[in-house]
Amino acid sequence: MNKHQVVRNYYVLPCCLLLLNLCVGVVSYKAQLIADHFIRTAAIIGMVLFGGTLVGLVATPAIGWAVTTLHRRSRRTAGIVGEILFLIALGAVVYWLYYRMYIIGPQAILPRSWRNPH
Repeated sequence: MNKHQVVRNYYVLPCCLLLLNLCVGVVSYKAQLIADHFIRTAAIIGMVLFGGTLVGLVATPAIGWAVTTLHRRSRRTAGIVGEILFLIALGAVVYWLYYRMYIIGPQAILPRSWRNPH
């Protein structure tokens, strides 16, 4: 297994899965607008199934292409230092989003127009 595959499998892929988990948290937050608990549960399941399909068919190839391009470009222009900086930046963005989601709340990562009224 080459070094690029190791980095992709053990760092980039888990970061993408963490981002997908953030999407599930946002779906659960938005579902709080539904008063009936049975309908809310069905809506969460439906949104996660639809979102998972959308992510699998559309977003994953797009994210994979973007990450590969940025990773390759940073490595080509700045060498190993560029690769390390790219991986640190990716980890920092994921950490920042998780911090905002779980410490401040899901509304902290959404635009104002998408937030639930309280």
